[in-house]
Formats: sequence, C-alpha cells, structure tokens
Amino acid sequence: MSKESIQEVVQKSLEEYFNDLGEQQPSNIYDMVVLTVEKPILEVVMLRADGNQSHAAQMLGINRNTLRKKLQEHGLL
Repeated sequence: MSKESIQEVVQKSLEEYFNDLGEQQPSNIYDMVVLTVEKPILEVVMLRADGNQSHAAQMLGINRNTLRKKLQEHGLL
C-alpha cells in the first residue's frame, strides 16, 4: 500500500465520519484520528521488530522511551 493509499483511506474514513455526524458538531478530531491509527501502527511495528523496542523505535523514527510510553498508553505492555 502506498502512502497515497493510506491518505485516501484516512480521507474517506473522515468523510464518512462527517456524513454520519449529520448536523452534530465534531470535536477533538485530531486526537481521535491519532489515537485510532496509533495503536495499530504500534502493534504492526512491534510484530515486525519481533518485540524489540529499540528496533521498533528506530523503525518509527521515535525515541525508545517515547515508544515505551505510547505502548503503555495503548495497553500493549
């Protein structure tokens, strides 16, 4: 899947979200999207890194301590 395909999926999902809301006002969309995609990203990368947090952090381009914090936030530790 290309970067553009991921962007298309997110865009389509957001359009559907707004359609489902109807006249209701959305709130905290940024946090909702980030939290929604962050957990599966972490799960897939941790599997790909065979559970090695240092390697996973390197793949993600984040600090290992940041990765550990995010894993804890999502109940993945």
